[in-house]
Amino acid sequence: MPDAVPTGTVRRILANLVKLVGGKAGGAVIGLAYMLVAARALGPRDYGVLVLVHGFAMTVGGIVEFPGWHAIVRYGSEALARDQRHRLVRLLRFAALVEGVGGACAVVTAAVLGPLLGTRLGWSPVAVAFAIPYSLAVLASIRATPAGYLQLMGRFDLLGIHNLIPPLIRLAGAGVALLLGAGLRGFLIAWLVAALAEWLAMWAMGLWVARQHLSGLARDPAPATARQENPGLLRFMIAANAEVTLSELSDRLPALVIGWVLGPAAVGIYAIAQRATMVIAQPAQMLGRAAYAEFARLVAGGGRSGPLRRAVARCAGGAIAVAATGTAIIAVFGTQIAIALGGHGYEAAAGLMAVLAVARTILVIVPPESAALMALGRPDLSVKGNVLVGVGLLPLLPLLLSRLGLGGAGWFALVQAGALAALLTWLLWLNTRPDPALAGAAVIA
Repeated sequence: MPDAVPTGTVRRILANLVKLVGGKAGGAVIGLAYMLVAARALGPRDYGVLVLVHGFAMTVGGIVEFPGWHAIVRYGSEALARDQRHRLVRLLRFAALVEGVGGACAVVTAAVLGPLLGTRLGWSPVAVAFAIPYSLAVLASIRATPAGYLQLMGRFDLLGIHNLIPPLIRLAGAGVALLLGAGLRGFLIAWLVAALAEWLAMWAMGLWVARQHLSGLARDPAPATARQENPGLLRFMIAANAEVTLSELSDRLPALVIGWVLGPAAVGIYAIAQRATMVIAQPAQMLGRAAYAEFARLVAGGGRSGPLRRAVARCAGGAIAVAATGTAIIAVFGTQIAIALGGHGYEAAAGLMAVLAVARTILVIVPPESAALMALGRPDLSVKGNVLVGVGLLPLLPLLLSRLGLGGAGWFALVQAGALAALLTWLLWLNTRPDPALAGAAVIA
């Protein structure tokens, strides 16, 4: 019954979300702890350098890498529904190969560009000297294949546990660096070790689950290729990867632009404000990941119109309610939060924090809308929306920074959030019309 209210779908989404939130909430608390240690030990300038070095590595990884977890969930669901486990094995092999090649290219790119661009971004000599070994931190983002497989198998409990691993190692490393007086280099080493552990742990979890469910299949594959069995696989992976890359860049690029225009001390203050408002953004991001598989099932069952709209509206409405509460707290206690997180050198983060919180509240509707567009087989629309907003508006950021100082970063985030949320809402509305001919007309010139 395609017009039924998707109560069961929403219930399963929330169940998956709860499993993710457990680990993510714990990771967020631990993240605040290690940030408190690092910000106080290093001060705004060196803490800003730490943020810039790590942000540069993750940005290069996001641009160059080629994750395929969306394809694993979408095409893997078909393989499991038809009991085609050999097909699933070949799909996983193909995704892992593509991701591995992209990851290797990303590490090499970061190693080459880090020493060249680091000085212009305000890195200290210590950071520039450590740029090549730190390029291995890119591996932290080369884990989409096992992550997608765990989602496919419903192992959101393991994904929740994985969320705890990097912050725990960062906290332990930050404590050691503080006790030894290791300075910026010590914190860079701690962050690098955490990134490598994040990479290894996800692959270990994925292989462990695969041994339980796919044991013996890899040694006896049927004669076929993943691209033959999954029509449109590569095209879908390219579109989904572009959407993920652009959405992540919208969070990562501002810090690099701020470092380029205003220097690392401003980045340190911006990082404190951004971290405080991350509490608003992360539940919505997890909601999008938890909802994607259920939206895909809903569309496959004929509920691409009213049921999908209602499911997205319920998810977005709940996310907005939670985010608005966090925004109100930040607006009232911003100065106290900034001092508590970074110390008395970070009071300037309070005003920026309030504006960023409003922007993130607007953005909480984007992850479920993007997930719904992907479930409809139209990740290209989300990609085009992110390109128009993320890339098209990016030239405003240095202009606002030069005119308004660091406060310009907050107003840029607000404009960007409003534009992206409005655009994706419109695109989703067009593509969930009951008339397929009308839905097919939704394109961006």
